[in-house]
Amino acid sequence: MPISLDASNTALLVIDVQNGLFSKTTPIYKAEDLLGNINTLSKQFSQAGKPVFFIQHSNQNLLLRESENWQIHPKLNITHKDIVIHKTHGNAFEGTNLKAELDQRGIECLLVTGLVTNGCVRATCIGACELGYRVVLVEDGHSTYIRNASKVINEWNRKLGDGIVELYPTASIMIN
Repeated sequence: MPISLDASNTALLVIDVQNGLFSKTTPIYKAEDLLGNINTLSKQFSQAGKPVFFIQHSNQNLLLRESENWQIHPKLNITHKDIVIHKTHGNAFEGTNLKAELDQRGIECLLVTGLVTNGCVRATCIGACELGYRVVLVEDGHSTYIRNASKVINEWNRKLGDGIVELYPTASIMIN
């Protein structure tokens, strides 16, 4: 069933889709599909003149700030109008100006995509709900790099979709 989101108060969050996470021993589950789905949604938002937020994690290991691994994946279509938020915690709201940026634009609904399902995507969805945002998790717009990735993704879709977030696949999402 399609969902039509009001572009006037909705933003797209792309969480931690960075080079280093694609270099892990266990690859990102359905990586090309993930990148394609995110690009499909970011194109819709850009065409509607609405904000796309790229969240970029840094740590002292794999995602060392300014390193090649820290860079946003080159297959993502980023425009000069997109906003990049740097973070050091799982929840993209913790220790960042994300909430202020969203509030400044009158955003009430977040469409969430990115990496990793059982980490920063989960933490940010919960954090956004706690702050009162309507959260729509893109069912096929997040992934992880662990061995049982398909099972973990389905499990978190079920857990988060059970009263925490709304859950829709990319093909059913329309921005108006």
